[in-house]
Amino acid sequence: MSTTLEPRGRLLGAVAPALPPLVLTVLMWLSELVDTVLGGFLDQFGIQPREVDGLAGVLASPLLHSGLAHLVANTGAFVVLGVLTALITRRFWAATLGIAVLGGLAVWLLGADGTVHIGASGLVYGYATFLFCWGIFVRRALAMAASLFVLLAYGGIVWGVLPTQSGVSWEGHLFGALAGVLMAWLLARRQRVVAGRRR
Repeated sequence: MSTTLEPRGRLLGAVAPALPPLVLTVLMWLSELVDTVLGGFLDQFGIQPREVDGLAGVLASPLLHSGLAHLVANTGAFVVLGVLTALITRRFWAATLGIAVLGGLAVWLLGADGTVHIGASGLVYGYATFLFCWGIFVRRALAMAASLFVLLAYGGIVWGVLPTQSGVSWEGHLFGALAGVLMAWLLARRQRVVAGRRR
């Protein structure tokens, strides 16, 4: 009996880290469905630069989108990069919270007046740079292979950090990407310190 359950247990253990990004994706879709019913009412809770009320958007904005097309555009990359972050680095929640908070606060401080920033693309950019830099910082073959995949598959998103398209939060992209680099450095450094103590 136990021998038949062990492979199943190992499989669940291997797949379990991928669940958090999938749960967040479901929350995004549920939020957008509710927002659609409410006629876009929830969108006002995004990041509003230098407005006290807009601070709540630092955590809320990744779950909010300006319509199903916006959500669909973010979902694929979010799932792929989120799952890779979870499986390869095992630092999904730390990376996600760090990118959301640091990137979101930077948008709140430096974003354009009178704007509202919503969408998961800041996290997408953050995951992309986090994975790439993590692969370099920890110097592990799997992580470096993932960083190479990210570079090849999503290298074109680099243009999204430039103010080239009206209505797109290039600030969210830029600061999310920078936050991803910072979190990769901090978490990789912490991992090296912990590994050094175990020796």
